[in-house]
Amino acid sequence: MKKTIYLLILLISFGCQPQPTEKSINKRQTIADEIENSLKTEILEVWYPRVVDTLNGGYTSDYDYQWKKKGPQEKMIVTQARHIWTSAKAAEFYPENQVYEEVARHGFPFLRDKMWDQEYGGYYTLVNAHGEVISEGDRIIKTAYGNAFAIYGLAALYKLTRDNEVLQQAIQSFQWLDKNSHDPQFKGYFQFMERDGTAIEEGWNDTPPKDQNSSIHLLEAFTELYQVWPDDTLRSRLEEMLTLIRDVIVIPPGYLTLFSQKDWTPVSYRDSSEEVRETHHYHDHVSFGHDIETAYLLMEASEALGIHHDEKTLTKAKQMADHALEKGFDESVGGLYDAGYYFKDQEKIAIIRDSKNWWAQSETLNTLLIMSDLYDDPSYFSRFEKQWKYIQDNLIDHEHGG
Repeated sequence: MKKTIYLLILLISFGCQPQPTEKSINKRQTIADEIENSLKTEILEVWYPRVVDTLNGGYTSDYDYQWKKKGPQEKMIVTQARHIWTSAKAAEFYPENQVYEEVARHGFPFLRDKMWDQEYGGYYTLVNAHGEVISEGDRIIKTAYGNAFAIYGLAALYKLTRDNEVLQQAIQSFQWLDKNSHDPQFKGYFQFMERDGTAIEEGWNDTPPKDQNSSIHLLEAFTELYQVWPDDTLRSRLEEMLTLIRDVIVIPPGYLTLFSQKDWTPVSYRDSSEEVRETHHYHDHVSFGHDIETAYLLMEASEALGIHHDEKTLTKAKQMADHALEKGFDESVGGLYDAGYYFKDQEKIAIIRDSKNWWAQSETLNTLLIMSDLYDDPSYFSRFEKQWKYIQDNLIDHEHGG
């Protein structure tokens, strides 16, 4: 599961606005109650324990809209780890419900025994329902992105259970990734690795070797792990990723470059024909959802590092949030568009994908609330209200849940 919007409920309940009025407090509490109800009845109680695979271990993945199993039930490292993270966090929120801790603990043996490569280390990207590796041809490719989410989930599980075996698996995972994927010359991490961990420095399958998506989720994973394992090398890498994303990958006027060469030269098709640009859309556009997500990930990393009054990070986070909202937010009904593009010789951004992916709406809601508490600007909270209504009206399945 993607990091759900509903886990921000504590922020809503306890966030402070400048001199809040009784009306604003009541409004925030009303939304808090709506979100908590949705969290419990339309998300957590629908997913758990339904997805627990009691036969093969781990979690099942394929369901139709009525929550009936449908499909091969392949298991991806990202999904397996996110289920561990989500259920572990749910157990923290609702300790009276023993189901969530049981669900979180259940995912660990499958991650350790089936998804971790027992011969070379590192996590397989995809296995079948029984835990047998699925590969493309004769090559087994591992990713920094997938390994990052394993670290993320394990760190959350250890925080909940204080099970030393879980922590040791998380440490081993970080050390394997750092040994093989980290780039000591240009910094950051190569996204693709061979099965034995050898970094594929030229990229793979027509995809450049470094990218913002794996980078921001490495930042997120290291932030989570550092809170339970304050290791010096880990701190150094967390600081490195914070600085790299904030000062290199984010470019004016406040958005992430998507893909880069090994020296962090951005991949761009602005000088290419429309046909070439469209063919390579995935590699070069403005992703409003990733931008608004990264805004709060940068702040979380800075906070975990104990950097007080980090104005540089806060300024960049606000810049990213404001750019995404000003250029990509649908003021009429709410929702963040999928993609924009700064075409050559044009100052204004063009919306090239006006669809609205569900995960981007979740990230938007979170950042809007944080910004409304940090800055005396009512537009943040008014957009937050509009965004929550958009999610309620369009994205939540109020009949079947999810």
